Amino acid sequence: MASLKELKGRINSVKSTQKITKAKQMVAAAKLRKAQAAAESARPYAARLAEVMGSLASKITVSENSPKLLAGTGSDQVHLLVVANSDKGLCGAFNSNIVKAARLKAKELEAQGKTVLFYLVGRKGRAVIKREYPKQIAHMFDTSDVRDPGFNEAEKIADELVAMYEDGKFDIAHLFYSKFRSALVQEPTCQQIIPVPAPTGGVAADSEAVTEYEPEEEEILAALLPRYLKTQIFGALLENAASEQGASMTAMDNATRNAGDLINKLTIQYNRSRQAAITTELVEIIAGAEAL
Repeated sequence: MASLKELKGRINSVKSTQKITKAKQMVAAAKLRKAQAAAESARPYAARLAEVMGSLASKITVSENSPKLLAGTGSDQVHLLVVANSDKGLCGAFNSNIVKAARLKAKELEAQGKTVLFYLVGRKGRAVIKREYPKQIAHMFDTSDVRDPGFNEAEKIADELVAMYEDGKFDIAHLFYSKFRSALVQEPTCQQIIPVPAPTGGVAADSEAVTEYEPEEEEILAALLPRYLKTQIFGALLENAASEQGASMTAMDNATRNAGDLINKLTIQYNRSRQAAITTELVEIIAGAEAL
């Protein structure tokens, strides 16, 4: 049985930890409001851009002369998995869920005889993938020196992916991130980003209006495809940021509650041990008095 001194030390230690988790919970809650607003405000632009893409794509026939980002390479042998994680921990299963989804996709593709490569964004989650696929890491994009990854980072990632694609290093790219639903729910998501899937349900598909484009549709589409790719990656980074703060707030809240429960248990144990020690001391005093 632990001594009174040891129990008191453990209680003080857990109280100190509880103060830290409570502070981190409050910080995550404050950051969540901003991150959630950013993610939600970016969704209408992405949706509208997808509508425009759908309108243009519905007017052309995809062929080998179409933009490569839309037409593809003609092969589906090499798949690049772009795994977007955070640079910080203490956010529950946020990063591990994204990595788990990517690993499941990798195993599925390898079972089909495909070649799998990884493009890793953020530091968390790298260790697991590097340990399991040490020779299949195509690139690691570092965001540790950026407070809040934004459009500049999305643009750099998109440019690097397009360069790799044009150099023939992969045929299809899938983006893995966590879509923000609420502070309690973050949904690991897999999305094909290269070649860009032709969006459906565009404005032209639901309307009989005749629209003429200047320049031609394919020329406009070729200019929009890189921006569409950057927008998708940017949206994923924003969704990740909101999901990370939601997961962190929930994890720190659980940690704070668990610390409180542990403090209560240790306090009860301390009081019982203290009472037992007092009782033992009284018995010894009485026994000594009777001996006299």
